[in-house]
Order: sequence, then C-alpha cells, then structure tokens
Amino acid sequence: KDITNKPMYQRARLGLGYLAQEPSIFRKLTVAENLLLVMEMNGVSRKERLAKTESLLEEFGLTRVRNEKGQVLSGGERRRVEIARSLATNPKFILLDEPFTGVDPIAIGDIQDIVKHLKDKGIGIVITDHNVRETLAITDRAYIMSEGEIKTSGPSSELPNDPIARKFYLGDRFEM
Repeated sequence: KDITNKPMYQRARLGLGYLAQEPSIFRKLTVAENLLLVMEMNGVSRKERLAKTESLLEEFGLTRVRNEKGQVLSGGERRRVEIARSLATNPKFILLDEPFTGVDPIAIGDIQDIVKHLKDKGIGIVITDHNVRETLAITDRAYIMSEGEIKTSGPSSELPNDPIARKFYLGDRFEM
C-alpha cells in the first residue's frame, strides 16, 4: 500500500512510527506529559494512557526524569523520550531519521541498544543516518543512496567491502 502522500497521522494509524531528525520534544512539557499527549490525541483511554506511560518510562530508563521539563534534558534523554513517544501508538514499523544526531558517544550506545531491543520486540526499523559505523553495527541490511537513487545494497556486514559503496559514499580508507 502506497502511503507516500498520506499525512503523518494517517501513517501512524497504519502502524508507522517516526523519529524526526530535528528535536521534536515539547520543551515546556514534562517527560510524562510528552508521552501522554500523543496517546490522548489518538483517543486512548485515560487508564490505558497512564499504564502505557509507566511502561514506556520504565522501558526507556526515564522514570527518574518523568517530571522534568523537556528543555532541561540531555541530548540522550531527549532522544529516548522521542523514541518512547514514537512507540506510544504501538507501531509495526518505525522510521528513525538521523537518530544519532546531537548525542554524545554514551547516548549513541544507548540508542543502539534501544534499536536492538525494538528489533527483538518484532518492530520493523528503517534508519537513515550518516553515522555509518554506528548504523551498520546494528542493522541487518543497508542501502547506499546518491542523488535519490539506490546505488547498492546488501547485508550490513558486507557493505564496507562493496566497491560501489566505497565509490559513492564510504571512500577507500573506510574501515569498520
């Protein structure tokens, strides 16, 4: 089913979650309010919202910052809230747009662990990112695009040695 021209709310109802590249947290709301708001907008009952919020706070290690405003969170905490919020609607697939942008190396490791956790839960994941090493380390398959075209694809473990991947993106000196 082609969902290209559907608005985001319709895509979400079809089971697609989305993590934007740019910070998308509501800065003046608390962490818990950021999660509750998404579910409220989707007509989830109050009881279900509260239970799901508690579950997401626990799952993403956010319990201790539940009452903190979005504007005081670290980059890694903010990213975890944004990922948790994208999961509040129980998507079947999630698109992570540059998930490693603006976070420190510790948070990158945390995000990699989260991606592995989501995969283990059976959620399909599509990642677009320029951080090749971090992305290849957690993906099963990768695609190299240039000028809007897929130039090559294959198992993530094999892509670093692909001559087309090296020509269009990785370069000759790239090493994992």
